[in-house]
Amino acid sequence: MGGLTNVLASYARFHRDPRNRLTHCFGVPAIVYSILIPAALYAVPVLGVRIGLDRILVAIASLAYLVLDLRFGLTLAVALALLAAAAEATAAVGPSAAWSVAGIVFVLGWALQLLGHRLEGNRPALLTNLGQIFVAPLFLVAELGFALGLRRTLHAAVQERVSRTR
Repeated sequence: MGGLTNVLASYARFHRDPRNRLTHCFGVPAIVYSILIPAALYAVPVLGVRIGLDRILVAIASLAYLVLDLRFGLTLAVALALLAAAAEATAAVGPSAAWSVAGIVFVLGWALQLLGHRLEGNRPALLTNLGQIFVAPLFLVAELGFALGLRRTLHAAVQERVSRTR
């Protein structure tokens, strides 16, 4: 749990304001969806079967999250699969429309992220460490779990670690 605690605490330091966390609840999934749309337009051969690049990205990300934490990883795998399904539906409309939707949603997602950080009065965590981009979905799932009263020991450990960095 120490590694997970450190990962969540490093991200939480930049996301203490509830308004910032709220903007991330919409911005992060929007950005992930917008990245999966162009990936859904392309398929690569894997063992003789063509598989959408979006599915490969989701599988790799899901495995990484599962290694870090089984429960949060399973939740993220489901969420990422749903976002990939939405991206595939968007890609089915056609490449031109799909790229347009991806571009608009990407910009709006980042606008929400930046608005949240402006409201909090700090800079995005990714400016300190680009890897924080991959922590954002995990953090959102953890925050949801904490809000539901789950993983209390982990939540307390994250809060304690964040309070030491203030």
